[in-house]
This record gives sequence, C-alpha cells and structure tokens, in this order.
Amino acid sequence: MKKTFHFFLLLVCVLLGHITSAQARTVRVFVIGNSFSQNATRYLPELAKEGGHELVIGRAELGGHSLKQHWSYVEAAEANPADPKGKAYGAKTLRELFSAGTWDIVTIQQASIFSSDVETYRPYAQKLRDYIKSLQPWAEVVLHQTWAYRSDAKSFGFLNEKTKERTQDQREMWAKLHGAYYTIAREIGVRVIPVGDVFWRVSSDPKWGYQKDPNFNFEKPVHPALPDQSYSLHAGYRWGNPTNFAFDANHANSAGCYLAGLVWYRFLFDESPAKLTFVPKDVNPDFAAYLRGIRTAKLRTL
Repeated sequence: MKKTFHFFLLLVCVLLGHITSAQARTVRVFVIGNSFSQNATRYLPELAKEGGHELVIGRAELGGHSLKQHWSYVEAAEANPADPKGKAYGAKTLRELFSAGTWDIVTIQQASIFSSDVETYRPYAQKLRDYIKSLQPWAEVVLHQTWAYRSDAKSFGFLNEKTKERTQDQREMWAKLHGAYYTIAREIGVRVIPVGDVFWRVSSDPKWGYQKDPNFNFEKPVHPALPDQSYSLHAGYRWGNPTNFAFDANHANSAGCYLAGLVWYRFLFDESPAKLTFVPKDVNPDFAAYLRGIRTAKLRTL
C-alpha cells in the first residue's frame, strides 16, 4: 500500500511537470517599428521569463519611422542590394536580418504622428505584409497598435497628413487611430496587438486616468520641482538640467512600457499576466496591480 501511494505521488508530480512544460512556450518575434515598439517591448523579456516562456526578439527599429519609410528601404534594397539606402538597419537590409533565422510573429506599426490617418497606411502596410510573407511564409504578421499622446500634449497626431490637419485631443487621436488600425487589419488580413486601446481605457478611467496637476506653476517652474504625474502612462515632464524643463507627451514612461508589455504578453503567449509579480521599480505597486487587472479583465472585449 505504501509503495502504491509513493508511486501515485510520483505519477502526479510527473504529470504536473508535464502540464507545466506543455504550457511553456517559445516565441520568436521580429519587430519592425520605432521608439514606440521599443517602449512596448521594454519589459517583455522579464514578463516572459517569469511566466516560464522563452522569448527571442529580432529588431528593425528606427526612431520616428513610418510604414512608408520602412518600405522605402525595402524598395531600395530589392532594386539594388548594394544600395546603402536599403541598408538602414545597422548597415543591413531587412532581407538580411530575416535570413538570420525563422520567426513566429512579425510586427509592423505606423508612426504615431500618422497613426490617426488611415491613408498613410496605404499601400505600405500591405506591401510590407506581402514582403514579409514572401521571406517568412510561416510567420504571422500582426499590427502593433500604437497609442494616443497624453491629454496635456501640446499637439496631437495628424487627422490628414496631406493637409496637416491634426486631431484635437487625446480621445479623437485614439478614436481615429483605433479605426485606422482595425480598418487596415481587415484589409490585409492580420490581427492587432491592441496596446493603444488599453492605453485609452486606463487614460479615460475616472480613478486611474492621468489628471494634470492644477497646483503646479507650468509657466514658471522652479528646479527641481515637478508636477504630480501619478498614473501617467507617458513620459511627461522632467528636468534635463536646472534650465531645461523638458516635456514628452508621446512616449511611454515605465508604467506605460509595463502596460504595453502586459498587452504583448497576453497576445504572444495567450495567457493572463495577472499571476505575474514583476513590477518595474519606479511603478506604483497599486497602479501596477490595476494595470494587470484591466489587461486581463477587458482584453477579450476589445
């Protein structure tokens, strides 16, 4: 009886180990983007590691770059492989970067300033998608949805790039980029990593959304004082030096990078990140817990 019980325990342990290993995944993702994709994947390795997954990331990222610019490098390289214009990625072409291995997922995205104008995606998203599939036919191409600028931004993304008309506020920028990303996704037959949608859910939350500090003197700031930027997902205000009161309403701060990483984690590994405990050191633990909760509770409704 004792031997039978020990055997049973051993069998249970083996089965549990098998289940755990079966759930673990290895994902190879290649990112074509800019600083926003760098923001979104900043903490993804830590999240994947804690979740028991192996993550391999390849990158073709250039600051501020749009779909049109990335495609222009492909055109130059395919027309003449020796043309330096096509070797934009560390003196390599996109074809050369892809030749280093096989990828499960390849992401593309629009530059944030153009993200609200659907016409700026055409025909470049389709061309990039087709080119990627020609080189990596087994890879899934997906759109990484970027986010709207913070509510106190000095200006927002283009509503019409040709006329230079801009969206008027954070809500309009999000609504237009939401429509643009999903329109293009339907046109080219890909899925979307909905980072921008989740950013908006947090930003528009009555309790957790960022609110501009009404008590700070923005016209005459005094070093080293900073406004209250609790619950901001964007970089916001900082002092570069005693005379440089800098402002970045576009890029993600640590909390924003964390939230984007949670969205990517759910998308890549098809599991909730709610069980994870990793939190960047400069993100409020209560805010981090909220971000994990809104991510898992509402992603399926997007």
